[in-house]
Amino acid sequence: MKPDARSYAAIARESALLSDTEVVERVRAGETPLFEMLMRRHNRRIYRCVRSILRDETEVEDVMQQVYLGAFRHLAEFQGRSSVATWLTRIALNAALSRLRTRSRFTVPSSDEEGGEAMSLWRSATPDPEQYAMAHELGQVLETAVDALPRSYRTVFVLREVEGLSTLETAELLGLSEPLVKTRLHRAKAQLREQLYASTQQLVGTLFPFGGTRCDRVVSAVFVQLPDASQDESM
Repeated sequence: MKPDARSYAAIARESALLSDTEVVERVRAGETPLFEMLMRRHNRRIYRCVRSILRDETEVEDVMQQVYLGAFRHLAEFQGRSSVATWLTRIALNAALSRLRTRSRFTVPSSDEEGGEAMSLWRSATPDPEQYAMAHELGQVLETAVDALPRSYRTVFVLREVEGLSTLETAELLGLSEPLVKTRLHRAKAQLREQLYASTQQLVGTLFPFGGTRCDRVVSAVFVQLPDASQDESM
């Protein structure tokens, strides 16, 4: 089943008051179209989390599709011990890290794992002075700086500052101690350079947007495969 704008509008009207847990229960009961609501509610967070690890846009969308298909197949395993958002985020982080490990088998190892990645990407990708003329491009400058962070710092920064998760939530998702999360966040901010961070802090909440046609593309690609996913689950 491939959703369109009208079907989503109908779903949105019918399920706007449903909690994530209620949506999950109804999808389990056979209302597969409602799965679109979960995807659209959480697409931005899943995108940001996966992107903080992989950075390659095409690869990110591919992993996102795997995340949702995997979540759909394993909806019966969701016990409600954490929120649906946390459950999906954990699946997304694991999928992105798995893809990164697969990629690393075919690339030269870097020091990114231990937080020693150089800021060469930031230096080489700095926009031309003309690009600073328009305010919206400041967000691109900050995105470039965030992308240049070592992965271990970048993921903590995205979860804490961009997504607004607490230190405890971030620690639980990443399997870290709260002091280590705080340390990595502090170092991430330091590497972003104090002046850059201070001048663009108001843009943090708008980093890495994921909506419109891109959101539609991921939703449609997942729904094309959902019948197969549903069949796999029943086998």
